[in-house]
Amino acid sequence: MSDDAEQQWKTWHARRVETVSAPYGPLSLTGTHWLADAVEGRLPDIAGRWADGGDAVVLSAGSEEGLTVDGQPLDGEVRLGRDTGEAAESRVAYGDRRLVVLRRDELWAVRVFDPQAPGRLAFGGIEATAYDPDWVVPAVFRPYGESRTVRVASADGLERGLGVGGELAFGVGGQDHTLQAAVEDDGSLWIVFSDATSGHSSYRFRFLRPPAPAADHSVTLDFNRALLPPCAFAEHFICPFPPPGNSLAIAVPAGERKSLSR
Repeated sequence: MSDDAEQQWKTWHARRVETVSAPYGPLSLTGTHWLADAVEGRLPDIAGRWADGGDAVVLSAGSEEGLTVDGQPLDGEVRLGRDTGEAAESRVAYGDRRLVVLRRDELWAVRVFDPQAPGRLAFGGIEATAYDPDWVVPAVFRPYGESRTVRVASADGLERGLGVGGELAFGVGGQDHTLQAAVEDDGSLWIVFSDATSGHSSYRFRFLRPPAPAADHSVTLDFNRALLPPCAFAEHFICPFPPPGNSLAIAVPAGERKSLSR
């Protein structure tokens, strides 16, 4: 075992715990509210009136309601685009809570991140398997001619499109396997997969984010860095389930396994 690789994994794991448990990390999400369902523009326990303005969300409130936008009290109306950064950097705040504007499938929603969320206060860490070099696997990326969209179920029970740009071919224990992957803007890959441990000794599915393939399409799959999806930490996320073909019959006893409570 490479001591350097093991130490790098330990550092990565420690940073993951810090990120997840941050004041506005995934554990602090307490709600995802779709504006299409908002009666008279009102969101549960959130001030102001929120309306779908087509290419933006229109938020109106009086100064006495306590909403701030860009650090200043809101007294009137403002148009809000989709937040693209971290929740802590969102434009709208309501006391200690941060309100994140989301757009998905042509619909607008508002997410509420609260540092006092019960899930965050009860968080006891992330159960993860110790680093195992046997789960650092060479693979070949086979890009599709054009990106494809497959329909997959999501954690909220709805079916949505998931774009995939190719598949990764690799071998484990003398058996060949493939996993479909999305290609991010920077060329890195994103995999949603399950395996024989899913729903048993690990969460029902996990993410893997390999680097961009090399010029010869080679890429390394480090299953030690298999991630719990955001919905493993808060039920209000709408994570996609694995696309067809991404449910491995083998067990992958590596990476993050479960969120722990105190």
